[in-house]
Amino acid sequence: METTRCLIIGSGPAGFTAGIYASRADLKPLLYEGEQPGGQLTITTEIENFPGYPEGVDGTAMMEDLRRQAAKFGTEIRSGYITKIDLSHRPFTATDDHNNTIVADTVIIATGASAKWIGLDSERQYYGQGVSACATCDGYFYRNKIVAVVGGGDTACEEANYLSNLCQKVYLVHRRNELRASKAMQHLVLDNPKIEMVWDSRVHLIGGTPEQGVTHIELENVKDNSISTLKVDGVFVAIGHKPNTDFLDNQVELDPQGYIKQQSNTTQTNIPGVFAAGDVCDPSYRQAIVAAGRGCMAALDAERFLQGL
Repeated sequence: METTRCLIIGSGPAGFTAGIYASRADLKPLLYEGEQPGGQLTITTEIENFPGYPEGVDGTAMMEDLRRQAAKFGTEIRSGYITKIDLSHRPFTATDDHNNTIVADTVIIATGASAKWIGLDSERQYYGQGVSACATCDGYFYRNKIVAVVGGGDTACEEANYLSNLCQKVYLVHRRNELRASKAMQHLVLDNPKIEMVWDSRVHLIGGTPEQGVTHIELENVKDNSISTLKVDGVFVAIGHKPNTDFLDNQVELDPQGYIKQQSNTTQTNIPGVFAAGDVCDPSYRQAIVAAGRGCMAALDAERFLQGL
């Protein structure tokens, strides 16, 4: 068994930034990287909208920069992940994937949210090479190009509408014959001349080459099983995100979508001493810079909590 003043769970921009600030506050934090070290940015090829990188930066390279900076100030970074945690009383007790026990005075949950994917082998093949789950992050790379958005809810409609301002044409592929989005979002999409609906269809295959990335998609019509092909330069999967909170076993209060709820203007959860930062508590923005800022806030909140004991 080991003890720490601050246990940070997750290694995206929120987790590593929390590590930087917690280390500088002399909390000697212990950070678990999780099942996807570096978070979702490690499957993004280039990031152009994070301050400090005027020429852009590879997602994995940026996360390695943040990791080194957190380690430089004293964050103990550990591979592996937390399998369960007892938040019923302080200090909190966590167990990792090697069955080690960690007792923590404070906990910062920065486990992020995982995009829901279609589940195709070809989809995985082109992650970061034409397949994305974030139009705001990657849409700029498809200026004046043709893209497809997959989904039928508010997220898909928002992504399609956003991309229509950048792209030559946007196909919105939906497996039903009507959208699930709110009426307002439906009107934005259906009245947009740059967006073409592809009804009753699901993506059967994403095709491309190692040099070009995505070049086309094959669609299966769900009514007659016919196959058609669309030439596209990119595919944006917008069928939702799932916050990574299963290991918490419902001990922390969640909103109806499953994101961690926080007290107004803080990162404090409903449990004193437990804080959250990044996409695990952010259904709205899902941007690296926002996650980093909330990671800073979580570390400061944890420091002030310990000072007030």
